[in-house]
Amino acid sequence: MSKKLSFLLLFVMLASLFLAACGPPQTVIVKETQVVAGPTSVVKETAIVEQTAIVKETSEVIVEPTAEPVSRVGAWVDSVILVEEPNTAAGVTRLESGELDLYAYTLSDPELFNRVQEAENLDYSMSYGSYNELTFNVVGPILTATNTLNPFGSRKVREAMNILIDRNYIVQEIFGGLAVARYVAFGSACPDYAKNADLIRAIEIEYAYNPEKAEEIISTEMTAMGATMEDGKWTYNGEPVTIIFLIRVEDARLQIGDYVANQLESIGFTVDRQYKTSAEASALWVRSNPAEGLWHLYTGGWVTTAISRDEGGNFSFFYTDQGYPVPLWAAYENSPEFYEVCGKLLNNDFTTLEERTELIRQAIDMSLEDANRVWLNDRISLTPFRSDIEVSADLSGAVYGSSLWAHTLRRKGQVGGSITIGTAGIMTDPWNPVAGTNWVYDMMPMRATGDAATVADPYTGLPLPMRIEAVDVVAQEGLPIGSDWVNLSFAPSIEVPGDVWAGWDPVNQVFLTADEVYTQTQTARSKCTTYYPEDLGAWHDGSPITVGDFLLNMILQFDRGMEDSLIYDESYAPDLAQFMSHFKGFKIVSTDPLVIETYDDYWSLDAEYMIWSWYPYYDYGIGSWHALAPALMAEEENLLAFSSPKADALEIEWMSFIAGPSMEILNNKLISATEELYIPYAATMGEYVTEDEAATRYANLAEWFRTKGHFWVGNGPMYLERAFPLEGTVLLRRYINYPFMADRWDRFSEARVATVDVSGADSVTIGNEATFDVAITFMGEPYAIADVEQVKYLIVDAKGQLAYVGQAEAVEDGLWLVTVPADVTNGLEAGSNRLEIAVVLKPVALPAFGSLQFVTAP
Repeated sequence: MSKKLSFLLLFVMLASLFLAACGPPQTVIVKETQVVAGPTSVVKETAIVEQTAIVKETSEVIVEPTAEPVSRVGAWVDSVILVEEPNTAAGVTRLESGELDLYAYTLSDPELFNRVQEAENLDYSMSYGSYNELTFNVVGPILTATNTLNPFGSRKVREAMNILIDRNYIVQEIFGGLAVARYVAFGSACPDYAKNADLIRAIEIEYAYNPEKAEEIISTEMTAMGATMEDGKWTYNGEPVTIIFLIRVEDARLQIGDYVANQLESIGFTVDRQYKTSAEASALWVRSNPAEGLWHLYTGGWVTTAISRDEGGNFSFFYTDQGYPVPLWAAYENSPEFYEVCGKLLNNDFTTLEERTELIRQAIDMSLEDANRVWLNDRISLTPFRSDIEVSADLSGAVYGSSLWAHTLRRKGQVGGSITIGTAGIMTDPWNPVAGTNWVYDMMPMRATGDAATVADPYTGLPLPMRIEAVDVVAQEGLPIGSDWVNLSFAPSIEVPGDVWAGWDPVNQVFLTADEVYTQTQTARSKCTTYYPEDLGAWHDGSPITVGDFLLNMILQFDRGMEDSLIYDESYAPDLAQFMSHFKGFKIVSTDPLVIETYDDYWSLDAEYMIWSWYPYYDYGIGSWHALAPALMAEEENLLAFSSPKADALEIEWMSFIAGPSMEILNNKLISATEELYIPYAATMGEYVTEDEAATRYANLAEWFRTKGHFWVGNGPMYLERAFPLEGTVLLRRYINYPFMADRWDRFSEARVATVDVSGADSVTIGNEATFDVAITFMGEPYAIADVEQVKYLIVDAKGQLAYVGQAEAVEDGLWLVTVPADVTNGLEAGSNRLEIAVVLKPVALPAFGSLQFVTAP
């Protein structure tokens, strides 16, 4: 058995053992959106490089030859062609034939899984960050546009869907065991899951599959909303209550959708099963106004594109209007209590870990009652590629979610050449860095073209420096903050200087100082000072990266959400309000080299997540000020809109930097900008950007557009050569002036994912103390105590109820001891119980699980 196969089976076995004790096995879904939390503008994504040691054997002596110096900069390959292949089976077939070199999609289909494993010419990487859910249209319950009933306008109906769905069926029958059940906004492959295992276990018991109870709750609600049951079918105003169900067809969501539709039909609903590709479905669930009633239910799929060390922000993203600037999220309405809790977790508005734990407990309870979505499963997935391919793959986000895939992609032992990648979708939604596409298929090539200030460690999710020199963080004394490489210190009080920029005047287009905004001196919980290299590098069109690029990012953080702004976007206003709830001020300390200070009440358990970079990497991609200038002109005149909600509200084009009708409009505005030497927000940016710089940049951009046919100008190891929407093809080429060597990220080799073995007596006498040994190892070697953050154990009694939660004690490296007190066993009835172990590690953010069955007897 291969090592990679045995590791997979071990992970599946451990996860299954742990979660089987937590109730029925669970299911997984695919994520098409990245979740970014915290102040850093860096998208939380990273990659793993799989290295093969080259050895030469002479007799019994093994010699590792000295590596030749690397002189190549940027990508290892010369070009990458991305082509659309929505059919996963066809994707594997095209890999086997050599038509594709890599299929950038995560596979959890058991047959395809086995097929890839058995193919001699294929290899793969494993990931654990894909998951599935059911997304509801929450508007209603009466949709006035159609005078129809939307059952999911009722919170109680949505909540009851949790127990109408058999997650065990999805896990076992649809995914063949390559998944685990999911009930909450936390993924099972993150530290927060293990730390809150007792709470989540109780939730799994409360919301276990119970179709009879679900039907009773839903029936009561339907009647209260004015529906009647006629001949076994729900009707409203004499017409069947029809649920328009958008079912994705590219993966297991096809089977999930049909199963859920069957469940709904079994309790009297009429289901209109609309089978859609990603682009077809996006036009409805992402872009349409949910009040129009064009859909009611969608098979959601997501991928967390980097290991998440802090999932507290998930509640804000998935349940409130601050999550995603599209009409559906704008329709989310929460109780004031839930909204407040979500905001506190997003902004780390607490002072102790105990307070955070309590907020998480409240958020989980209230999110299940709010039920904007029903979580189904976390997937255990592989990304397949030809065996001669090397590429980074994040433990959570896989290859297509990795920020480093383009930095590390190559044919083994080769430099240069071209590689062809298949993806499930291409150019699903428009590319623009401010509020464009959020599909993982689009973000993959976009990430290749743009560096952020930091990237995430592929195993821990910790931000690592990419485009910054150093960071100093001063935090308020008493906050439980740690640091790996950031220079962290503490102070009793952090005063906000009166000359920092603390607000924005959208009419006069100038920043307001703290002295102008506040009536008294402010304090902050943190101060972040970010230092940049003397040479900031260049954009792909040859323009140097300058302070103006940072400054525009600062301005747009405010301007888009303010009603008096020329580019006001109502959908962005909640994001600005949330930002202002913790932001205190910033200032440019120096421009040569660039140094920026930021004062804020936001803080994180890791100082690295407290980095305020203001690097021009926006929420949806990289953006230079001169490429954004024509876009701002077009938005001011309501010719184009950055966001989908604004575009739909004004019935104009959702702005694209790469293709479609936007090209002509942006080109016309570029001509105008060139003629007038336009400097955006000149009252502020004019102090940092000269007309000569503007003229040079616009000339560079015009030549770029002439030769490339688009306005997507990045700074990454590859640039966008051409986008072909009709053909479903994207062509990337190596950027030869990239400032970093090709081997910069080759240091990542193998994630130290632990194995947990539990041993002890098979039988325990009720009323006696019981002890169990927990062995924690990696590749057979003991896991150092210093590398283990927490070992929690749970006792699940013979009735399936959570009876006790405790902490194991360290004995020596690789060995921990569980001691179950006598008073705990005294409370257990005779029968079969289960000991569950959840281990939180430091070198990797992937928790490890183990379990043991034991009998209690008098």
